[in-house]
Amino acid sequence: MEIIPVIPRGYCKGVVRAIEIAKNCAKDYPNQKITVLGMIVHNQHVVDALKQLNIHTIENKKKTRMELLDEINEGVVIFTAHGISEQVKQKAREKGLICVDASCTDVIETQKLVQEKIKAGYTVLYIGKKNHPEAEAVLSISNHVHLITCKEDLNSFSASKLFVTNQTTMSLLEIETLIEAIVDKWPQAEIAREICNATSIRQKAVLQLKDKQIDLLIVVGDPSSNNSTKLKVLGTQSGIQHVLMIETVHDLSEDQIASHKKIAVTSGASTPTILTNQVIETLNHYAQTKEWILPDKSFQIL
Repeated sequence: MEIIPVIPRGYCKGVVRAIEIAKNCAKDYPNQKITVLGMIVHNQHVVDALKQLNIHTIENKKKTRMELLDEINEGVVIFTAHGISEQVKQKAREKGLICVDASCTDVIETQKLVQEKIKAGYTVLYIGKKNHPEAEAVLSISNHVHLITCKEDLNSFSASKLFVTNQTTMSLLEIETLIEAIVDKWPQAEIAREICNATSIRQKAVLQLKDKQIDLLIVVGDPSSNNSTKLKVLGTQSGIQHVLMIETVHDLSEDQIASHKKIAVTSGASTPTILTNQVIETLNHYAQTKEWILPDKSFQIL
């Protein structure tokens, strides 16, 4: 049995920055209630670790960020790495909250690009995931921004001056399929592929596994993480016969891996390194000894 750690994997710069901003808040505002408006990054273990620093999170997938903000009435509000709308910021300021923005710089750049195109008179097609906080922030910019999740969404409007961009954590293959459909219908459309570099290189690394005769790919990530789930989808699309997505090594069993000869391990951009390392170390130990020994469930995330 051969274990192949995929490079790169794990935390991207936006996630590292967001977590550091949150940790600094705990130091800077020791006497204030600190609340994150949604998951700071899409990993429950990170959320749980922040709670140990008295940083609380409110999350409800059925509510917008604007609606969630109604539940925060004092102290510090942290906006997550996924970006936030100006309307939410303004409402938070009006409520007298101390606002701390942990938005990823790549997400901010995409928002600025959309704003520029709207001012220039474009209709914007935004390829993204419905109800994702990053998409929610961009759609709030203008009613001239339209969410595109599938080809059928292209039938709901018409426009002559089009600009096309996307959520930064989408699948490379997925956006190309939709962009082809858009260009087919509107050859004059201006295209800006905005998948962030961290997401792109992680996806390309998975796609390249098809040449290495991998028979099992393990993706370590939270099911709420779009970039993690896209790695799983790409693994299947690249022809790997078996693809598993797990949150920790404790979701894995000996039966799931015993019959495989080449196992690759990757993780989403919001997955703590320790969780991926535990998977790799457990698999390496099993490959060398045939002993299935899981590590202790207590570990330090931050």
